[in-house]
Amino acid sequence: MKIENAVALVTGANRGIGLAFTQELLARGARKVYAGARDPSTVKQSGVQAIRLDVTKPEEVAAAAARAGDVTLVINNAGVGHQGGFLASDSEEVARRQFETNFFGMLRMSKAFAPVLAVNGGGALINVLSIVSWINGGQLAAYAASKSAAWSLTNSLRHELAVQKTHVLALHMAFVDTDLVRAIDGPKTSPQEIVKRALDGLESGLDEVLADERTVLVKQGLAAPTPSYLPQRA
Repeated sequence: MKIENAVALVTGANRGIGLAFTQELLARGARKVYAGARDPSTVKQSGVQAIRLDVTKPEEVAAAAARAGDVTLVINNAGVGHQGGFLASDSEEVARRQFETNFFGMLRMSKAFAPVLAVNGGGALINVLSIVSWINGGQLAAYAASKSAAWSLTNSLRHELAVQKTHVLALHMAFVDTDLVRAIDGPKTSPQEIVKRALDGLESGLDEVLADERTVLVKQGLAAPTPSYLPQRA
């Protein structure tokens, strides 16, 4: 799929990776970019159409699909993350909150926009996932679980949407320099670099983009004698 002349909708578009997507889409010649955010006034990027869109609210998702009937590319970027393990006292509440956005929000958007994409020739979905779709060290336990579920959702959507020729791309990356992981030490990639690799992958017809070296190594390590999702012994 080519970005030039595409009509795109980005969820969580007011900052971080979402903002970088809107900027790069415009730079590559997208005809129109809808920028979804819980509060449209927080969308500061010029040249986009800001729309109120909280992916945890079915009525707002339905309204977005009704308004953006010309969309050919949906980027499921909206996400929330909280630190903590599953043995923390509030882990059930924290897990439900993250799943509601990171999994059910993506599912809700995909269901609402699948008919729109079909009418417009198939188009594409980009689902923003993570390296923690495959590994979970307990630091971001519920977040990782929600991304694993979103990866499974993405794999299913590839099969379910094939009949209408909708291309589904999974975007995986390690830490990105955004508010979500600002308090976590470690190397981080810029949102702009992640987005460029994602859109390059889409235009090349890839089904999966591993957007940094660490993600490539972890994916390769899933089949290692001591898989990358297990504790690595010295």
